Order: sequence, then structure tokens, then C-alpha cells
Amino acid sequence: MRRADRLFLIIHALRGRRSAMPARALAETLDVSLRTIYRDVADLQLSGVPIEGEAGVGYVLRKGSDIPPLMFNIDELEALVVGTRFVRAFGGERLGLGAKAALLKIEAVLPPELRERSRRTRIFAPELAHRIETTGMVDRLHAAIEARKLLRLDYRDKDERITTREVEPLCLAFWGGSWTLGAWCRLREDFRSFRPDRIAAIHDDGVIFPETEAHGFDAYLRAVNASL
Repeated sequence: MRRADRLFLIIHALRGRRSAMPARALAETLDVSLRTIYRDVADLQLSGVPIEGEAGVGYVLRKGSDIPPLMFNIDELEALVVGTRFVRAFGGERLGLGAKAALLKIEAVLPPELRERSRRTRIFAPELAHRIETTGMVDRLHAAIEARKLLRLDYRDKDERITTREVEPLCLAFWGGSWTLGAWCRLREDFRSFRPDRIAAIHDDGVIFPETEAHGFDAYLRAVNASL
């Protein structure tokens, strides 16, 4: 996380609070050390941000320094809260951290009654250690899609036979219980969908592939008759 983003999130975390927020809670939320929080808060105070408090006590924005809250109705707020919970559970580490930061920003500027309502939402998406999202596989495939990196996959079929596939990764789709990777398969010379839980190994030689009209994302959607 960039330092500028971290400072922004610290300010948002303190907005609208009636009691001091412990430095440890800030550190856990932003996934940084206590020392980093102490340093960042001190820098914000020196730059004129009206943060009151100290290490061991907690921090709060001086009364009257808040900004108007975002205007969400109850259904919109619940949709945002539930959505970020699902992304944290199923979106991989990178998007999970982004969802956590986004929810912090949203809750930080809500009036107290809506903030309390967001915390009472009883739809959860538990983060479980045994799921594929915790292995880094989704994050690695996501990064390859964004960078247009050619991948070689050691891929298991339903009979546990392993073949090597050279693929141009185009998209990831989540089906409520499993993921699929949409890609152009150079072995089959056609679009294929691969299950990440059947990928035994990923080999990345740093080769960038051109996303052409015939082999690109739009062509993949047409081939599978999908609209994402």
C-alpha cells in the first residue's frame, strides 16, 4: 500500500468516531506495524491534521473537523457491506485487502446510526483456510491476466492425468463455489475454461502475448455465449 493511501485511510478511520481509536486497531486494519502508525500519525499532526491523542491511549479527530457523511440508504449500505465481505472471502488476497480498505472508508464517513446498522448486517462470508483463495492461485492468475502473460499450466483432468497447456489467460469467473480461468489454449487452438483447483503448477517465462481480435476477451465471450 502506498504511504499516501495509508495516510488517507488513517484519517478516514478516525472520522466520525466519538471515542479514541487504539493504534493497534489501526495497525491491524491497515496491516502495518504499530511503529508505522505512530510515525504516520505524528506526520499527519505536523502537517496540520487535527488528530488528538497519543500512543497507548488512542487517536481521534478534533471535534468539528469531520466532513458530511456519504448518503446511502439502508439497502445500498447493506449491499456494500455484504459485497465487501464476499470479496474478502473469495476474491484472493489482493482484492480482499482492497475490499477491507474500501469498507473502512465507507464506515468511517457514515453517521453513527448507519455505521451501527452496517455492523449488524447478518450476512457473512467466512474466510476459511482450506479454500483455493488462500493459496495465492487466484492472485497469481489475476496478475497474469492484467499483465497479459503467457502461462504454461500443468493441468489435471478429471481422471488425474496431467498435461501441459500453454495458455493466454483472459478472465476469471466465480460461480458461487468454484473459479474458472477463461483462456486461449495454444495446444487446442481454441478457447478453454480451466479450473484453478486442477492446476498443479504454473510456469511463467515472462512472455507477453498480444490480445488479438480473434483470441481476445471479447472473442472469448462470444465463443462461450456469455455477458460478464
